[in-house]
Amino acid sequence: MKTVFKRGTGFLLAFMLLLSLSVPAFAAETDLTAAVQGSAKYMLNTVREPQVGSVGGEWAVIGLARSGYDVPQKYWDNYYATVEDYVEEHKGNLHDKKYTEYSRLIVALTAIGADPSDVAGYNLLTPLGDFDKTIWQGINGPIWALIALDAGNYDMPRNQNAKTQATRQMYVDEILARQLNDGGWNLTDKGGAGQSDPDITGMALQALAGYQSQPEVKAAIDRALDYLSAAQESNGGYASHNTSSSESVVQVIVGLCALGIDLNDARFVKNGHTLLENLLSYRQDNGSFLHTSAGNGDSQMASEQGLYGLVAAQRAAAGKSTLYHMDDVTIHVTGVTKETIGLPGKHADVKLVPVSGSVSFADVAGHANQKAIEALASRGIINGKGGNRFDPNATMTRAEFAAIVVRALGLMPKATNAFTDVSSNAWYSGYVGTAYSYGIITGAGNGRFNPDGTITRQEAAVMVARAAKLCGMDTELENYEILNVLAQFTDYVTIAQWAQEGVAFCYGEDILNQSDLNVEPARAILRCEIAEMLYRMLDSAKLL
Repeated sequence: MKTVFKRGTGFLLAFMLLLSLSVPAFAAETDLTAAVQGSAKYMLNTVREPQVGSVGGEWAVIGLARSGYDVPQKYWDNYYATVEDYVEEHKGNLHDKKYTEYSRLIVALTAIGADPSDVAGYNLLTPLGDFDKTIWQGINGPIWALIALDAGNYDMPRNQNAKTQATRQMYVDEILARQLNDGGWNLTDKGGAGQSDPDITGMALQALAGYQSQPEVKAAIDRALDYLSAAQESNGGYASHNTSSSESVVQVIVGLCALGIDLNDARFVKNGHTLLENLLSYRQDNGSFLHTSAGNGDSQMASEQGLYGLVAAQRAAAGKSTLYHMDDVTIHVTGVTKETIGLPGKHADVKLVPVSGSVSFADVAGHANQKAIEALASRGIINGKGGNRFDPNATMTRAEFAAIVVRALGLMPKATNAFTDVSSNAWYSGYVGTAYSYGIITGAGNGRFNPDGTITRQEAAVMVARAAKLCGMDTELENYEILNVLAQFTDYVTIAQWAQEGVAFCYGEDILNQSDLNVEPARAILRCEIAEMLYRMLDSAKLL
């Protein structure tokens, strides 16, 4: 009996050991999906009214939006309204130095399907087009700029106020240049022998994941993975600044999932302990997370990061798009669809151009056309002349005018071979090509456009009238209507036949000022007059 008892006990102990290895380390939930749902429920009950901020704001929104948890639509609507109020209150300037404020908000808005290019009339993407300001705060700047831009596969925004216009590759190169000798990254050092941090390294991998096809990026990623494997603790977790925390392991999990690396990869299993097991060891029965294993009570920041860490793992396990790669999200404008912007007859390609930032010029203060000039400049439609000058009384070339009309309609520049005197290498080639494709310009005859010629008042009026037609305005006039409008001007007979309808339309719609005594059709139109014309046309077309 004694021998039998020992054998039975040995079998029982072996069975219990096997069972203990197969049971997850968290007791409150039995699988990853249940853990995500439980933590999402906790988050929804805890962050009832998310604000704009790094705690109780965007990270909670991102985790919930990407979790698949059943969140009431009113929750998203209320959050978007809060964002609109915040952006409007700050006049689109979320921070003078920390451009991650824009990036974080862009990611959250993308996650809920809202358009970050038009929030209370401000384009939150535009600041990320300023390379110098984006990287000012260190590596977090380029990391989160890439994550934000790639979240919705947004075009790199053009920032007319930037000293250096950014490109995605510039941000990639900036991250690569900051990689440390040990293979990772930290918050402050730019290359060299500094000590890497697993949190920042994980974030860098998240940003670089979409650029793995570049050999230099792939090599940098491989070095970073070697560092993370070596830095992993015996319990499967990570320590930042000598403190083991849930947030550190979250960033590594999100980074590996972004790269498509299995969380059970042998490089990231220590003593049988996995990354996910370590993260779940911080999770509480109510779905919250501790910051450190020795912590007393949950941490809101840890809980928000813990949720989206679980979500990243869950999405990877299910074969879904990654946490920040949101090609599965349909972007819409909350409260108004793009189709309802403008007049009913508007061409589908014509778009409202949102404000990208406040712009003013010293030489237009108190000018009669100041409002129009600054309104167009703040949307990137018209530019200054440098040195905080607009030069309102200067003239404009035909190419320059074509460019601002194309920008005013939100059309994409696309070069054509329509004119023999427009080189494909000229800065205005795309604008002239688009203006021609949409019928805004027809040329100067004999296959020429005369891009460097000074544009006249009657030429500008005709082009604006054609642009107005694309905006849905009725620009066709009968002969008697044309005469009724133009006969009030003493020099109307000097208007070219081909320009009469366009000029009459602009005066009839108050795009040109009817208080003028003369049309002066052949006079070179001034920059201030051009700004006023386009402003009035866009206002009439409900595109401001």
